[in-house]
Amino acid sequence: MHPMLNVAMKAARAAGKIINRAELDIDQVKVGMKGPNDFVTETDQAAEQAIIEVLKKAFPDHAILAEESGASGNSDHEWVIDPIDGTANFIHGLPHYAIAIALRVKGAVQQAVVFNPATNEMFTASKGEGAFLNNRRIRVSKRIRPNEFLIGFAFPSGINDGSLGIKKKMLALTEGTAGIRKSGSSVLDLAYIASGRLDGYLCYGLNPWDLAAGSLLVAEAGGLITDPSGDSDYFTSGNAVAGNPKVLQYLLAFKA
Repeated sequence: MHPMLNVAMKAARAAGKIINRAELDIDQVKVGMKGPNDFVTETDQAAEQAIIEVLKKAFPDHAILAEESGASGNSDHEWVIDPIDGTANFIHGLPHYAIAIALRVKGAVQQAVVFNPATNEMFTASKGEGAFLNNRRIRVSKRIRPNEFLIGFAFPSGINDGSLGIKKKMLALTEGTAGIRKSGSSVLDLAYIASGRLDGYLCYGLNPWDLAAGSLLVAEAGGLITDPSGDSDYFTSGNAVAGNPKVLQYLLAFKA
């Protein structure tokens, strides 16, 4: 296992302990709002600090891009962190949320960890070495018939739907596939694409910390991830499509 991945896993477990302790008495967790339906808790902040502490101890010169504390440092090596993706789920005691940690080197994701502390599922990937769930190799689904596709969907409530036609597309996709899932955690959705639990994924208006770790998991599990035009610009646009090659082809061509 790559030593940098090892450190990222250690950081994820440190954050997981904080999250699991908070979940035992979730009603006592202080909750704030960053925007419409965009929650932040003291647990997000404590978990993020725990991750940064572990990473900084091992790699003091590396840069950090984290959801709650922003960007710091200047280096070709940048850790991209989401301490709790799925905060609304966490607040409700719904055990579907994850810690995401990715290392980008000159902008390219090289290491990825996605950890759900509620289920103890650890998804990992190193560039060129495959994707794993709790150390077992994972692959994207083999489904090729649209009526069998289970499609994940994500878009923030504040996004302007007018030009994108997101809700129209979501409704149309429910007719031609096995169904749509909007889980509340884009990070886990991408991990589920990598492990074959979801067949395809469409997301809009996301941030680098929502996409970085999952994008490598998908690629290393034999899947593809692009922006809705089929290009590789999803970090800039925040809009992405993912799945096995057949599902990706279907979603890119889909017209609502």
